[in-house]
Amino acid sequence: MPDESSQSPRERSETNRSGRTVLLAGATSDAGRAVAGALIAAGARVVATGRDAARLEPLAELGAEPEVCDVTDEQQVADLAARLRERGIRFDGVLPLVGGWRGGGGLAGQTDEDYRALEASLTALRHVSRAFDADLRASDAGRLAIVSSVSVARPLAGGANYAAVKAGAEAWTRAVAQGFAKAARDAGTPLRAAAVIFRVKALADHEAALASAVAGLFAQDAAELNDTVLTLP
Repeated sequence: MPDESSQSPRERSETNRSGRTVLLAGATSDAGRAVAGALIAAGARVVATGRDAARLEPLAELGAEPEVCDVTDEQQVADLAARLRERGIRFDGVLPLVGGWRGGGGLAGQTDEDYRALEASLTALRHVSRAFDADLRASDAGRLAIVSSVSVARPLAGGANYAAVKAGAEAWTRAVAQGFAKAARDAGTPLRAAAVIFRVKALADHEAALASAVAGLFAQDAAELNDTVLTLP
């Protein structure tokens, strides 16, 4: 690896992304394709999951390694982790991208059906963060990131289900961050892993901003990055 002291900030960013292995869980959305493309262009190895093999084909065309897996199913995630480890794959980054929006109708319109559908994003986060926690702790630059919403800071009655699920995901991510910090402290080693929350107002039409932000995580110091909330345009 080149001597980072002689590199420009852009060169250091590219060096830190190159050679990384990143899991995009639930990657068949526009955001998933944008993030995969940015990481692959920077030299990262990307494993992309989705429930439908056909919808993973565009990611494979970009250079990602497709894996059919429903990340809301705990056993499927455990099986995925086992077969990837058998292939010698360890992750430096994990980004769950299961999401979606349901809302409206004020508080009375917040149905259990909508909540259960939205809850899939929190379930996916819980499963993949547990399954690959050891990978991120072992990496010299482990990164877990989630996409949340500005509605967590100012929830509306018509989006109460959505904001509640996002708040739960943020709490889980902050707990992961505390675990990273405690493990480093107990071992007497520098903090190298970080868990980060990206908040957006709406992800549509801002996929490129997310892709750039995710790719840039590996160029930042874990101690400054861990347990932070970053707002994207």
